[in-house]
Amino acid sequence: MKVFVTGATGYIGSHAARAYRRAGHDVFGLVRNKAKAASVEEFEIVPVIGTLEDPSSYRAAAEQCGLLVHVAVDYEGDTFALDRKTVEALIASRGQGAQPKTLLYTSGSWVYGDTGDRLVDETVPTTPAERVAWRPETEQLVLESGSVRGLVVRPGCVYGGPGGMTGDWFGPAFERKALSIVGDGRNRWATVHIDDLAEGYLRVGESGLSKEIFNLVDPSRATVEEMASAAARAAGFSGGIGRISVAEASKTLGSFAACLALDQYVDAGKAERRLGWRPKHLGFVPGAERYFLSWKAARV
Repeated sequence: MKVFVTGATGYIGSHAARAYRRAGHDVFGLVRNKAKAASVEEFEIVPVIGTLEDPSSYRAAAEQCGLLVHVAVDYEGDTFALDRKTVEALIASRGQGAQPKTLLYTSGSWVYGDTGDRLVDETVPTTPAERVAWRPETEQLVLESGSVRGLVVRPGCVYGGPGGMTGDWFGPAFERKALSIVGDGRNRWATVHIDDLAEGYLRVGESGLSKEIFNLVDPSRATVEEMASAAARAAGFSGGIGRISVAEASKTLGSFAACLALDQYVDAGKAERRLGWRPKHLGFVPGAERYFLSWKAARV
């Protein structure tokens, strides 16, 4: 199968692209310039130089592929408009090249909003956080398309390897600076290891299914305070964990601050039942030291 991946040099996109290539697929990855091309060629991925803003730059590659995997997201400009433009461009490639075409769209667990201790699955109506308020509409554009087989993945907060949201704690901890969390720290994130997520992308993309949504999260229930404390210990930071209110954090982080304070409990049972997907990494806290060493090595 030929696979086209947007965001092929990004944290999630690069791992997803490599997973498809390891499985024997011909993978084409969208990159912004020649300098980034080598970073995908190293993993036997064909670079497609272009941008989301200019669909003509990747149209030919998308047309020849049977699976279109949209991972890239740009929060700097009009995120909704660019995301919708990209989805519409990928759907428009339906009549050319490999057939039938499957479009796999990346959403996220934040579309559920704050769930507290209520376990939610893919059947629950979404109440998205402000930062991702546009995503449910784009999900429906993909799922309701009669031109492609539309699929949606909703990952949790990603950790492991060189980056991820939990990786944001390693920097200040390693530099012995103040380490802070947004909110009181008692909230729980829905999380997933980057390698498990990449395996999830592979299974969803190979499934042959259509009009389906899959949550991709692990079963861990550590609080944000517990995760941040584990990150601090792993980095050798002995100082205390500071707490910043959402209102205060919003002054610098904007709508991202409220997402960091979400309390979520998300069920990934459907992915296990339908795809046989089961996360091998069961939470950030047990492997925090290993994740820190990986994060540190990537910055040498």
